[in-house]
Amino acid sequence: MLVYMNVARPIRSAGMGALVAIAGLALLLPMALEAAAPGAAAPGATAAEPAHGTPYTIQPGDTLTVSVWNEKELQADVLVRPDGGLSFTLAGDIQASGRTVDDVRQLIEKGLKRYIPDPAVSVAVKQIGGNFIYVIGKVNRPGQFSFSKPLDVMQALALAGGATPYAAVDDIRILQRDAAGTRAIAFHYNEVEKGRNLEQNVLLRSGDTVVVP
Repeated sequence: MLVYMNVARPIRSAGMGALVAIAGLALLLPMALEAAAPGAAAPGATAAEPAHGTPYTIQPGDTLTVSVWNEKELQADVLVRPDGGLSFTLAGDIQASGRTVDDVRQLIEKGLKRYIPDPAVSVAVKQIGGNFIYVIGKVNRPGQFSFSKPLDVMQALALAGGATPYAAVDDIRILQRDAAGTRAIAFHYNEVEKGRNLEQNVLLRSGDTVVVP
């Protein structure tokens, strides 16, 4: 009410243009305060919406916690075997390696439907024991490194403490093994460091070896 009286007093001597201007300011002020408020979200954006990355891929050695709602006997921690498979009561043997957690959940549900109508299955990664890469050669901390999210070559080198002063950083090779055999991918550190040919900074896969000569 005090603000109204202070603004209204000069209006008697002002023209219609001043009245319109003040009315416009009164309408815009709440909008400006809302936009300036801490944590205000942009139009069309969800403030609490998380960024989604690549889903985790299950590997041999991982331990999964599997439970079926309202079925106390169907709750267990399951180890993914070296061959990539796992076994769960009633669902049988399932190939888990290379699949996402949701993929495995759907496969277990499919197996259980033969015995339980509409089973509600929950699957979670309890322990990551299968995602490893290796960094060897002229680095400060060579060895085996586990990872649970996407990891590129530069990040792997950082985990290994970086290259030593006499390392041939432009002759780094990434060794990858698959069903077709082993291949070597060239990596030129100085190019990537300068922002050139960034496509060679590939995402590593479990079992990859980074060789720094």
